[in-house]
Amino acid sequence: MSYTLRGRLESRLAALLPVVAAACVLAAAEHRWWPVEAVGLMLGAGITLDVLAYDRLLRYQPAWAAAPLGLLELGLVLLLMRAAGVVAPVWQAVALFAGGWLTAQALGHAGFPLLRLTYAEDGGELGRLGAATAVAIGVVLAGAGATAYALRPPVVHLAAGVHQGPLVITRREVLVGEPGAVVRGGIVIRASGVTVKNVTVVGGENGITVNGPRDTVLDGVSVSGTKLDGIHVRLSGIVIKNCTIDMLGNALGQGIDISYNMDKGMSMVEGCSIVGGMEGITTHGSMTDIMDNSVSRTTMRGISVTEMSMGTVMDNEVRDARGIGIWCNDRSMCMIERNTVLDTRPDAMGHAYGVLASFQSEANLWENELGANPVASAAISQSEVQSSRSFSYR
Repeated sequence: MSYTLRGRLESRLAALLPVVAAACVLAAAEHRWWPVEAVGLMLGAGITLDVLAYDRLLRYQPAWAAAPLGLLELGLVLLLMRAAGVVAPVWQAVALFAGGWLTAQALGHAGFPLLRLTYAEDGGELGRLGAATAVAIGVVLAGAGATAYALRPPVVHLAAGVHQGPLVITRREVLVGEPGAVVRGGIVIRASGVTVKNVTVVGGENGITVNGPRDTVLDGVSVSGTKLDGIHVRLSGIVIKNCTIDMLGNALGQGIDISYNMDKGMSMVEGCSIVGGMEGITTHGSMTDIMDNSVSRTTMRGISVTEMSMGTVMDNEVRDARGIGIWCNDRSMCMIERNTVLDTRPDAMGHAYGVLASFQSEANLWENELGANPVASAAISQSEVQSSRSFSYR
């Protein structure tokens, strides 16, 4: 079909209207705004491609082109969601996009031609229906945005100085620490939709405990002197970024432990620096992306993905771990890409692996630097390591 620019835009907007409605219903049902944000990014990406690329490059668009163009737009939307910090269950986001794509195909090939018999001759233009659809989408998105703004959580500023904890957060809020704000004794998060930014935590059984809530964000927190874990997460979806965790002197604790939240969607640990502890970052029964972190001087393992976990371990640096640098274990599926694992030391059994897959796990390695490790990578107990373009030396 030969679309005009107006026809492309009107057809896209009309096809997206039921998806916008579905996103609003999903947002209301889950009490989360990512579906509306995702649809907004879908709309923005699609219109941009229509104006800057499709209209100029595709004077005639065959029906088969819908599939590759759809995959292109899906990849772009997922990248934009990550760049914009839109935290969403990946499969739900893909399902929302797929629903929109299927709706567009059904309407474009059957619905619109029946509603407007000259649809093909007019290059996809819908006349008054197109204008009405654009207004309707604008009103719905504006209303959703206004509702989200009205329901945004309150911002609480934690003054400079030492605050005796444990500090228990029981409502949705954004807690922002002023320079020099320290909580002694830990933070416990018991409400969903909590963000903690720029707070230093000293001591406590765990530095920060999140057990049950969803949509938690920890940004720029610093933790030290804990008895057990630096950040302890159970049954909760979470984003942790730009954190600093000092576990030196704690031979049995984990810097970050995220466990048993597979049904909460994708979690993320990004840009953190962790030193000491038994394990730097560990996940159990979880879907977590672990990216751009620095882990060093652990007493057992640097990064662990275990107990049927799934996730990407990418662009991390693991140094001076004892036993295993990166571990994929217990029927887990791990994408291990562009990491640097150096100077892994032998454990009490004399074993030292840069990367190890064990107990029916699958580890896909790509472009890792595995240097000065007695064993660069290995698979045991019915596991598999697939390595491509990785560099190792002793």
